Amino acid sequence: MSNVPAIALNDGAASRSLVSAYSRLSPLEPLKAVTAALEIGYRHIDTAEMYGNEKEVGEGIRGAGLDRADVFITSKLNNGSHKPDDARRAFDNTLKALESDYVDLFLIHWPLPTPLWRRLRDDLECTRGVRQGRTRPQHRVSNFQPAHLDRLAAESDTVPAVNQIEAHPYFTNEEVRAYGREHGIATEAWSPIAQGKVLVDPVIKRIADAAGRSPAGRVAVAHST
Repeated sequence: MSNVPAIALNDGAASRSLVSAYSRLSPLEPLKAVTAALEIGYRHIDTAEMYGNEKEVGEGIRGAGLDRADVFITSKLNNGSHKPDDARRAFDNTLKALESDYVDLFLIHWPLPTPLWRRLRDDLECTRGVRQGRTRPQHRVSNFQPAHLDRLAAESDTVPAVNQIEAHPYFTNEEVRAYGREHGIATEAWSPIAQGKVLVDPVIKRIADAAGRSPAGRVAVAHST
């Protein structure tokens, strides 16, 4: 897993394709999980303010002894921070918690009925973070459905580079994935192994064995984007 391919995004950036995400772990578990994931070759770590473990994720990355540029970090804007001033504070707090000068992806975590997209794109204080290298362009979202994406396209002159959605063998979310393929939006899967169910599924294990992709989690992750 050490040679993780990069996926070109429509805004000129590149994302590592494998994700290790930690949303339901106790305070000490993210540190151990991130360290273990990086040791076996993961290079994309996913966190969020909502998960309450950005600090531990940052500690795990630093503890792995890797150059920061070699690890792709995603975090997300919480639902209660969609006003511009709140969004700026939330972003600064994310960097402080991670103890990093920048994040590679900063997603709008959930689609809410606010004009945040345009504000994040146009507001000088937010885009200044891009110019200073604190984050890549802000055109990335999470859990957006086609109707939300259509609204973005109608109200702005850009489409997201990334849409992070639930996708795994038991819920392929094909409508949203197809929309992404049609419009050049990269799909980033959350819960690609269905909270561990994939790992013990006998059918998926047989498919993985036949494809030479054992353990079962590898074949599930490979087909979730």
